[in-house]
Amino acid sequence: MDGSAREKVMELHIAKTIENLKKNNMDAYFVKDRGEAVQKVSELIKEGDTVAVGGSVTLFQAGIVDLLRSGRYNFLDRYAPGLSAEETRQVFIDSFSADVYLTSSNAVTMNGELFNVDGTSNRVAAICFGPKSVIVVVGYNKIVPDIEAAVKYVKQVAAPANAIRLSCDTYCAFTGVCQGIDSDGITDGCKTSSRICSNYLICALQREAGRIKVIIVGEALGF
Repeated sequence: MDGSAREKVMELHIAKTIENLKKNNMDAYFVKDRGEAVQKVSELIKEGDTVAVGGSVTLFQAGIVDLLRSGRYNFLDRYAPGLSAEETRQVFIDSFSADVYLTSSNAVTMNGELFNVDGTSNRVAAICFGPKSVIVVVGYNKIVPDIEAAVKYVKQVAAPANAIRLSCDTYCAFTGVCQGIDSDGITDGCKTSSRICSNYLICALQREAGRIKVIIVGEALGF
């Protein structure tokens, strides 16, 4: 398949995903690159807003963390140097009352669902409830057909990569794949205390229309 054909397939997948996200009462946008992603985020938050973030490689790669540190916002910066464990925990708690919470998603289905798996789980908790607005920034590489594919993507890509990034003593960090990859159980995996797959969240039809906003970027971001 040549480049133009691949690009067309990507466009079709993105269009279907956006259509179904909107049907599930989530606002959805497409931007062609990370520069446009920063611009779209700046349009969705107001100067002076209290903003917070979930753990995300995507937000760093896209330059969104730099935007939030620009001084235009009251940024609850979980990555600020020198924070103690208790101070970090307080940032997580304060994030629930933020005007805007920014994060990525482990996967987005073409059926219009967000699939996320967390260890500490402050991120999945804030996606569900608390912040007035949730902005989810995802690279097109995280689009999958359905929840079954999302589970496989997390077990084969997202979880191993994040475990390696966080220096976790887990099966997937050493093998590159979840121990539960061949099981039918969504939550099956290793049983170590370092496991980062503790709580699972599927966002489908939302009762509060527009609270969750999904920005799909036409670049591969995060994992």
